[in-house]
Formats: sequence, C-alpha cells, structure tokens
Amino acid sequence: MPPPINTDQLTNQIDHRVFRIRENGGPANDIVPTESTTNQRRRTSIALALGDAHPRAELEASRRQFVDYDGLSWPSSGTRERLEATPAEAEARLEKLSGAIRTILECIGEDPDREGLLETPSRYAKAMLYFTKGYEENLKLIINNAVFREDHDEMVIVKDIEIYSMCEHHLVPFTGKMHIGYIPRGKVLGLSKFARIAEMFARRLQLQERLTKQVAVAIEEILEPLGVAVVMESAHLCMVMRGIEKTTATTTTSSMLGCFRKRTRTREEFLRLALNSTR
Repeated sequence: MPPPINTDQLTNQIDHRVFRIRENGGPANDIVPTESTTNQRRRTSIALALGDAHPRAELEASRRQFVDYDGLSWPSSGTRERLEATPAEAEARLEKLSGAIRTILECIGEDPDREGLLETPSRYAKAMLYFTKGYEENLKLIINNAVFREDHDEMVIVKDIEIYSMCEHHLVPFTGKMHIGYIPRGKVLGLSKFARIAEMFARRLQLQERLTKQVAVAIEEILEPLGVAVVMESAHLCMVMRGIEKTTATTTTSSMLGCFRKRTRTREEFLRLALNSTR
C-alpha cells in the first residue's frame, strides 16, 4: 500500500515549481497568471495527487497541461530553437527544409531539376514557414496592452473570423470561420485582438478540436471573464482530396467555459447570435 501523501509537502513542491518558472523569466514574456488562477491550479494539483476524480479537477487538469509561461504560448519542443535562431541557423533551417521537399518530389516520381520545379523546394519551404508562423508568436505581443477596464457585463461576440490552418495528421489545409463570445467581468479586450489570437493558434499544425479550445482558454486567461464561448466551423481537405472524398462535409467544434458551460440559456443565446447568419 503506498504511503499517504503529505499535502503540505505537495503544496510546497507546487509553489516551488511556480516560483522557478517565474524566476526564469516566464511572466515577463507572456501573460502573467492571476493569483486566483495560480491558487486554482494549486488546488487542482493537490486534488489529482490525492486521486480526486471530481469533474472540475479533471477539467482544470486538462486546461493546465496547455498553460505555458515561457512566452511562446503552448509551444512544441522545437519552437524556441526556431524562434531564437541566428540568421545563419535560420538559413540552414530553410536549406534543410528545401532539401526535404526535393526528396519528396523525387519520391513521388517527379524530376526536381526540370524547369517548373527548380525553385519549388525553396518556395514551398518558405511557404511552410509562413503557414506555421504562429509558433513564433506569443500572447503578450499580440495583446500589446489592449486590455481595458470597462463596466460592461453583457455578451460580446466577434464572429465570422476566417481561419486557415494545417491538419497535423496529413499536412493539408483546413479552412473555415470562428465565432468568439465572452461576458466581461470588469475588463474588455480590443476587438481586433480576438482575430489575432485565433490567427496565432491557427498558424500552427493543428487539430480543430485543440485550436478551438486553445483560443477559449487563452481568452479566459487574459480577461478572467464570466464566461467564454468559441465555435468553429470548417472544411478539411484531408476529407475532400483523399479518404472519404466528401466535398460538402463540414466539422463544427465548440469550447464553452464559465457561464456558457453552466447556463443553458446563455449558451443558447450565443449559438443563436453567432450561428444564425452563417446557416
């Protein structure tokens, strides 16, 4: 039988980990977590360590695994290396990617030395770096102090945000529209920033489900509103150009946090206002 868990010792370990993250310069480069957010994560960590399977603890744990304080906002393992590359390293990266594209052309039976394909490896390499430029962006730079105190507690919706992303399973595009709603709690965000947040996360290799959730959680972290709702509708070329080849199929995903998750009428109001004009 495993020994009992010392909650005081566990709390100290969590506090030490948070302090170490901050000491390494995390919040200076990204959105600083509030005291409320930090306390909630501490309680969740203790609950999970004690085997508490309460749905709220599980939900908080699923969010917490996305949270990152190193300034890159949910980075992958090679993200910082790409961001901090010297000009020489960036050029070497481009050459390596171009070589990989040339290999692909050879493997599919093409001649990469024919006139029409001579510059294709380099062009595609540059295009791929642009398609994934979201890896080099972070929330702090995107928000750029555009959070304002405002006594407004009614629903705010920004809808029909165009999304272009890349499916991480087949490296082909999926495109669509995202609708974002929130109910402020003393703070509002500049409207253009919602589109910029969506763009940052879309310009990475993605799953639509994860993209929808990341946008919702990011807004919740920034504003601490009464609730956040994000719905995305898109078409995936991996279903159109290959596989089942259904050209009319669309996928809808949603992420509801706070009052949008708890209150049916609030959620229905958002869905009615956000989706009616798109049907």
